[in-house]
Amino acid sequence: MPPKRKVFQTTVNLEAGNASMAELGKTLGPTGVNVIGVKREYDEATAAQRGDVVPVVITVHEDRSVVLRYKTPPTSFLIRKALGGKGSSRPGHESAGVLTREQLRAVASRKLPDLNTDDVDTAMRIVAGTARSMGVTIADD
Repeated sequence: MPPKRKVFQTTVNLEAGNASMAELGKTLGPTGVNVIGVKREYDEATAAQRGDVVPVVITVHEDRSVVLRYKTPPTSFLIRKALGGKGSSRPGHESAGVLTREQLRAVASRKLPDLNTDDVDTAMRIVAGTARSMGVTIADD
């Protein structure tokens, strides 16, 4: 049997444990797949992370089978969650808060599977760059 051919692939950011039918329908409707089945599978797989935004890579094959690959939440979401607020409206001019080294390490450790590094210190530098672009200051311990 020949391998299945990919017809459609996309990444969608959805709320964990409670995927939006409107977002899934808009994205997957034209492919003709069972959108309700995809929503159920996503909600079951991400129920433990309820309250987070969990991106999923959805691959639809020509026989309308669907493969879901889950990613870690976006770095900006994890930084906002650690701060308990949101980023600055004017990064570089106004500070949105201060991220401690422990918080930075926690965000980098959670994000490590999706980054192109295996080293936590390198991951911390990547996350720190995202934090700076959001107007967040990194505390010097």
